[in-house]
Amino acid sequence: MKVGLVHDHLIQEGGAERVLEIFQEMWPQAPTYTLLYDKKKLGAIFDKRDIKTSWLQSLPGALNHYQWFLPLMPSATESYDLTPYDVVLSSSSAMAKGIITRSNTLHFCYCHTPTRYLWSDTHRYVDELKYNRIIKRLIPPVLTRLRTWDQIAAQRVDYYIANSKDVADRIKKYYRRDSIVIHPPVTTSQFKISPAPENYFLTGGRLVTYKKFDLTIKAFNRLGIKLKIFGQGPEETKLRALAKSNIEFLGKVSQEQLADLYSKAIAFIHPQIEDFGITAVESMASGRPVIAFWGGGARETVVQNKTGVFFDEQSWESLADTVVRFKPENFKSSDIKLYAEQFGVDRFKREIKNTIDAEWQKLLSSQIKCL
Repeated sequence: MKVGLVHDHLIQEGGAERVLEIFQEMWPQAPTYTLLYDKKKLGAIFDKRDIKTSWLQSLPGALNHYQWFLPLMPSATESYDLTPYDVVLSSSSAMAKGIITRSNTLHFCYCHTPTRYLWSDTHRYVDELKYNRIIKRLIPPVLTRLRTWDQIAAQRVDYYIANSKDVADRIKKYYRRDSIVIHPPVTTSQFKISPAPENYFLTGGRLVTYKKFDLTIKAFNRLGIKLKIFGQGPEETKLRALAKSNIEFLGKVSQEQLADLYSKAIAFIHPQIEDFGITAVESMASGRPVIAFWGGGARETVVQNKTGVFFDEQSWESLADTVVRFKPENFKSSDIKLYAEQFGVDRFKREIKNTIDAEWQKLLSSQIKCL
């Protein structure tokens, strides 16, 4: 069974890229096809892997302004020659699922989400683009054409694997396709329980709008309680300007520093709607509870009053009220960590491999019967 891997693009480090790393560990000989690859940002992670980029890579400005090349991405995705492979596994939240394979190649898509800017978040996407009004008016017709392609391309997948039940529901709604759920891998073994937490709350990740860091900052501005924020992103300047002196920005941290931050926090703040939400699970793997908004993947990972608590309204007032009422002494670190272990890497590898092997054996059996 010859396997090929496909990923949307390698221009930033995030949860999808962590999943790709695991796929590459499982099939080390498999090349990875991707639209763009920024070696300066991700070379340390993927430098030893066989990365095959599309013709977009050679276009001036494509790496730094990839959004400008959005209309060309379907054609670039379809240009990959995947004829040598018996099985292709795509890691997709955008274009990768639109690859074209042989009729007898099995295409599994690990879907992080149906393309957000085409479906669930299309209006917010346009509103948040930093272009003038004339250019913004030209974008919706482009998205309409891409939405049509995305719907057609989604039917090329043989088997969908969703990273959460929430994503499975979206796959069903937008693509009219069934899927199985395999939660993404979390390196739970890298996180340890600290003897005692320190006097701060923690939040972090990519500093982008939808993660609602502004909501968290407003809540802690009002409370005056110490909050630490890790990570970098396009919203960092705005968020720093919004924050008062009780809020500390840590920037990019190492894995060791992150593990230490998680283990010593009173709790992790998770106010956003995520497809899954790896940071919340990492906090639980460190034995620390999560204060999460009731939405998205958090509903599948956080257990009320066992591994964390929820707040019902995505507002700073609701979050602040929950933080004030939060009682960390009601949570047992060992129980939280034990619960988080079910999201580990070994479990993920086993479930992915069993799923692919089962369908591959079915295909072989059907081919033998036809002889």
